[in-house]
Amino acid sequence: MQRNFDDVQLGSIELFVLAGEQGSFTAAAAVAGVTPAAVSRSISRLEERLGVRLFVRTTRQIRLTDGGQAYFEQCREALSQLVEAEREVTGQQAAPAGKLRISAPTPYAHSRLLERLAAFRLLYPEVQVEVHISNRNIDFADEGYDLAVRGRLPQDSTLVARKLEDAALVLVASPAYLKRRGKPKSLEDLAGHDCIQFVLPSTGRMVPWTFMRDGEKVELAGSDAVVCAEDFLGINTMALHGGGIAHTYRFSVERELASGELVELLPQYGGCTRPFFLIYPHARHLPLRVRSLVDFLLP
Repeated sequence: MQRNFDDVQLGSIELFVLAGEQGSFTAAAAVAGVTPAAVSRSISRLEERLGVRLFVRTTRQIRLTDGGQAYFEQCREALSQLVEAEREVTGQQAAPAGKLRISAPTPYAHSRLLERLAAFRLLYPEVQVEVHISNRNIDFADEGYDLAVRGRLPQDSTLVARKLEDAALVLVASPAYLKRRGKPKSLEDLAGHDCIQFVLPSTGRMVPWTFMRDGEKVELAGSDAVVCAEDFLGINTMALHGGGIAHTYRFSVERELASGELVELLPQYGGCTRPFFLIYPHARHLPLRVRSLVDFLLP
């Protein structure tokens, strides 16, 4: 293998990452035990070598350029892998450690993921877990995530997707709503009911309701008496308080169904599912903390 970096260049990359993390040449110099001038010279050499401006400098602060931000994310991950490789080969990291960032949609996070993460940290207390609960799509490179849970396969070929489960769907309403409006007896009856819809942040469209009829999958738009956006669990809460009928994940309303607070409707048309995938960037060597969580979460 051809040698691409000398010791000075590797040191400059380390100081660059420190400056990006600290947001200051002075703070980076304090962490590294060198002078602010040394940090500034190292980064200037790096910018000259790359032919790219990495920081916008003012008298009061520095900030990464767009190109600098992209380079920073890649360099930080590469240095992290080097540190981890040394720990593994010397036996210093028998257990995973470090910060791990994961993004998950609200229904899966609250009903599945958070409980599993609590159990994961009991096994690996040296791992710092940062969970972002949101239904929006995230950018791994720009936002620094290690993993994400999503309901669709990614279009990006640089991402790996592993199926977590096929989540069963169920149609529910509260006893109070059913007493007031009556039970639907067929799919066609839903047109005359208050249907609580969820709007996908990625498309701005309502998620169609899916059912099995005579062995075939059918989709219904339903009415839009109530529309929830951003937080999927809003449709469950609305249904629980008598606001209408919700088409939701069975795992997110299991307790309410068991207690009678919600009632399952039209079970003869059940059987449809939606998948959930664990998604992460393709890499030859995943950090130990990420690899451990992937193995822990997958069935």
